[in-house]
Amino acid sequence: MSYASQMLGLGYHMFTSAATGIAVAIAFIRGLTGRPLGNFYVDLIRIIMRILLPISIVGAIVLIAAGVPETLAGTVVVPTLENPSISQAIAIGPVAHFEIIKELGENGGGFFAINSAHPFENPNPLVNLIQLVAILSVPTSLIYTYGVFANNLKQAWLVYSIPFAILVVFIIITAIGEYNGNPAINALLGSQQPNLEGKEVRFGWAQSALYAVFTTATMCGAVNSLHDSFMPNGGFVTLSNMFFQIVFGGQGTGTAYLFAYLILAVFVTGLMVGRTPEFLGRKIEKREVVLASFLILLVHPIAILIPAGITLAFPDQLAGISNPGFHGFSQVIYEYASAAANNGSGFEGLGDSQPSPSAIATGTAPTATALWWNLSTCFSLLAGRYIPIVGLLFLADSISRKQPVPLTVGTLRTDTGLFTGVTAGVILILGALTFFPVLALGPIGEAFQIAKGIG
Repeated sequence: MSYASQMLGLGYHMFTSAATGIAVAIAFIRGLTGRPLGNFYVDLIRIIMRILLPISIVGAIVLIAAGVPETLAGTVVVPTLENPSISQAIAIGPVAHFEIIKELGENGGGFFAINSAHPFENPNPLVNLIQLVAILSVPTSLIYTYGVFANNLKQAWLVYSIPFAILVVFIIITAIGEYNGNPAINALLGSQQPNLEGKEVRFGWAQSALYAVFTTATMCGAVNSLHDSFMPNGGFVTLSNMFFQIVFGGQGTGTAYLFAYLILAVFVTGLMVGRTPEFLGRKIEKREVVLASFLILLVHPIAILIPAGITLAFPDQLAGISNPGFHGFSQVIYEYASAAANNGSGFEGLGDSQPSPSAIATGTAPTATALWWNLSTCFSLLAGRYIPIVGLLFLADSISRKQPVPLTVGTLRTDTGLFTGVTAGVILILGALTFFPVLALGPIGEAFQIAKGIG
């Protein structure tokens, strides 16, 4: 297969993958507002032709102007600076067009191995900012889209405030950890220095921390620094983002998950205050609660915790952990969380890679860890991505078939600040109850270990 054919096929998948998630969100919003779910193929084509493709064309031109290369020429062979008699091959290609759909569609896979840390993919702070805007643009706009469909922009902005507030808090937590740096290193230096391990100097600790929060909050998976090198604060936040999946979540599915939480909050609040559990004039009953609970409380944790438990039960045979202790635990959990949340970024440091070309040439079998990681994360990826999509559509279809009921004094209103606060509490409580133990055994334990080692 030619290089051009490979790039064409990869670009096709990057558009269709993103459009599929957005189509799920649109169908889910239609269902919530009492409309038929629509036709998937019609939505898919419209999303690609009217949203993703036009923005990608304009965005790629902007990236080219900002310094990202764009060419169909082959690899450039030039002499090295250290020894002119030795040649090096520099890979180039249509990077700008690849880069924009990588971020806009939350695909995350880099044109080069080191992703957005590579100077051709992300040469300067301006390009870094453009990428961050592209990453957040679709997930954030879909909440506003809901407001338009429901003819209730007030509720849309209230719902928007939940993931936005969590995002701001997570940025602050991550930034504090990276700014304060590693206490052990600071003790050796005799002064406070930010944590620059695993980071590009052209971005520093601040832009690296911001990028890490954005890319895990939206399930994009692109990286401009090594998440494995972040302080425990950053590990806590990146893992929490992939556990919650609503800040602002995956392409389309994050919005649907957010409203699934909203449905649970309606039911719980209605039980507590004796009000009729209704959402947009439609009763929330057993079927809707079961489906929402199944999506939020069962599928995602099962896709992460069960394979992680098996892996950690046989650390020498299956895990391939390079950092024993709390950090090694985080590496394993991160790998499965990334797969289940369709993120793709990694803590690295695990024996999870395929055999090298030399091993293939000599007939050397892959290591047990590489085989296990590839098979087990496939389970997490398929279960975490496709089962929720089906469940979300069943949930939306169930609500769309309900007859609207008139508002009464006993109806629980969902477009108030009080209910928005309750929903945020439900999200945090459910997330904490499900995943707090693994956070305690991972980044939280590591933070205490570092602090104790210094004290």
